[in-house]
Amino acid sequence: MAKTRIPPKVLAELNRQLNHELSAAHAYLALSAWCATQSLNGFASFFSKQSGEEREHAGKIVKHLLDRGLAPELAAMGAPKQKFDSLLEVAEQAQTMEQANTAGINQAYEVAVAAKDYPAQVLLHWFIREQVEEEAWAAEMVDRVQAATCAGSLLDLDRHIEKLLEPDGED
Repeated sequence: MAKTRIPPKVLAELNRQLNHELSAAHAYLALSAWCATQSLNGFASFFSKQSGEEREHAGKIVKHLLDRGLAPELAAMGAPKQKFDSLLEVAEQAQTMEQANTAGINQAYEVAVAAKDYPAQVLLHWFIREQVEEEAWAAEMVDRVQAATCAGSLLDLDRHIEKLLEPDGED
């Protein structure tokens, strides 16, 4: 496999973002587990799927690095937050995670642009577009959880959350 030159700063950013995506997968698994312990099975399922999606995102970066002849650098990851006082706190945690992910992707993109690393820019375009969707569902989730002011409305929201936050099928 021939190595394709990746500027060191771009490589560092791609590895950082790769590890951020893996950490997000871990954190979404923790959100899923918390929801499951609260009998919020719809939210548990939604966050479990998000965990898988974050692993897929990490896989895109791994493939990009491998295609360019470089091995990804996997870092140790800390334990995610696992204790929450309410579903609203869980939803807000997801929103904060997505906002942080957007900032990280934007940072990686800025470095790729400055380095004129066009293949990395193309990869990161996909992530930039994806984050618009991710931040939209996170904001909607927070709004919907805030609006669910009684046990019945919360249970109804739990039953339908995956359908409500489902993307339009674009990719």
